[in-house]
Amino acid sequence: MAKTPKILVVDDERIFRESLLAWFEEDGYDVDAADCGEDGLKLFEKGKYDVILLDMKMPGMSGIELLAKIKEIEPEAIVIMITAFASVQTAIKALKDGAFDYITKPVDPDELAHLVDKALRQKTLTEENVELKKQLDEIVKPDNLVGDSPEMKKILDLVQTVAATDTTVLVRGESGVGKELVAKAIHLNSERKYFPMVTVNCGALAETLLESELFGHEKGAFTGARHKRKGKFEMADNGTIFLDEIGTVSPKMQVELLRVLESKQFTRVGGNDTVTSNFRVIAATNEPLEDRVKEGKFREDLYYRLNVFNVFIPPLRDRPEDIPALAEFFRHKFASAMNKKIEKISPAAMDFLKSYEWRGNVRELENAIERAVVVGKGDAIEVEDLPFHTRGERADDAENETSLADVEKRHIHKVLLRNEWNISRSAKTLGVDRATLYNKIEKYGLKKPDAQ
Repeated sequence: MAKTPKILVVDDERIFRESLLAWFEEDGYDVDAADCGEDGLKLFEKGKYDVILLDMKMPGMSGIELLAKIKEIEPEAIVIMITAFASVQTAIKALKDGAFDYITKPVDPDELAHLVDKALRQKTLTEENVELKKQLDEIVKPDNLVGDSPEMKKILDLVQTVAATDTTVLVRGESGVGKELVAKAIHLNSERKYFPMVTVNCGALAETLLESELFGHEKGAFTGARHKRKGKFEMADNGTIFLDEIGTVSPKMQVELLRVLESKQFTRVGGNDTVTSNFRVIAATNEPLEDRVKEGKFREDLYYRLNVFNVFIPPLRDRPEDIPALAEFFRHKFASAMNKKIEKISPAAMDFLKSYEWRGNVRELENAIERAVVVGKGDAIEVEDLPFHTRGERADDAENETSLADVEKRHIHKVLLRNEWNISRSAKTLGVDRATLYNKIEKYGLKKPDAQ
C-alpha cells in the first residue's frame, strides 16, 4: 500500500495557512502546519516530510534561515518557497540555497498542486536512484564467496586487487570449486559492473558452434542461419566475457581467440565487416594448461595472453575450515527459497560434513545441503537428511580408510598452499628438512600454481 505523502506548511498568515491545510487534506495528503520558523523547525526535527512549504518572510526566523537549517539536517529535503514579494533576486537566493522551486502569493491552487506533484515525483525518482545504487553496491560484495580459511581470504584479496584493473585473469581449480563465482566477483567489483558479464562454456560446444557462439554470424552464413546474430564477444562490449573450460578449445579456435584478444576485433561467421568490442576476458580451467602447452595441445602464446593474472582456488578438502560457513550459507539460501523453517545444522550433521571427502567440491556440498533442506522434517538438518550418510564415506571409517601415502600427499599439499609454496616455511611446519620435502613433492607429483 502506497504511503500517504506528508507535507509541512510554515507560514505566519493564519488564513493562508489554514487554506493550504484544507486544500492538501482534501487532496488526501497528511499535513502539519506551523505559524513561525522556530515551530516549523521543531516539527521538521520530529517528523519525516516529503515536501516543505516555507513562507519567505516571517517574524523571527525567516524562511531563508529555516531553509538553511533544514538543509543542514536533511540535504535532500524538498522545499518550496512562498513569497508575496517576488523578485529575481529572492528567487535566485532561494534556489541557490537549495529550494526545489518557489511560488508567489496570491497562490493559484492548481499551480501549487502541480508544483507539489512535480516535487513528489522528483523525490520518488531520487529515492529509486538511491535504492538502485544501494542494490548495486550490495551486489558487488562477493557474498557467495564464503569462507574463513587463509586460502579464501587470499582469494578475496586477489579479487579486490585485480577487479580495479582491466587485466586478463585466469582462474584455476578443480571442477566445482567456484571458478565462475570468482569471475563474477571480479566483474561485479570492477568499473564494468554496469555492463553484462557473458559466460561461454567452451567445453560444451563443438568447434563450429563455438565459433558462431563467440563471433556471431550473418544471415545465410550456414544452413539454419535465418537471421543475423551477435556473438558473445559483441554482447560483452564494455563488460566481461568469461571463457570457461578454456583448455578444451581446438587448435583452430585457439588461433582465432589469440587474434581477438590482441586486437579486440573480429568478423561474424559469413561476414566481411570488422566488429570492434571493448571486453574484458576472464578465463577458467580445471586442468594444468602448462602441461597442455608442453604436449603441443595448447598454444604457448595464447597461454601467456590468458595467464596475465592467476587466481588459484584450492579444492574444498584442502580448506575444511570453509565447510561450516559454506554449509550455513547454503542452508539459509535453500530454506529461504523453499520457505522452510530449517534454522540450523545439527552438530552431528556438521561433524559429518566436515569429515566428508568432497570430491565434487563446493558444488557437491551445495547439492547436498539443497537435498537435505528438501527432505528435512524438523528445524535442523540431521545426518540422515544428507544424501551420502549411508555410504560410509566418513574420513575416519576404517573400511574406506585412504592409504597412508594419500593422507601424506594431501597434508603436504595443504601445508605448501598455506605457506604459498615457501619451501623453508613448509619444511619447518612439517618437521622435515628441505631435501626431504623436495623429494616428497617430486614423489607425489605436486605442482606449484602459477605465480600471481
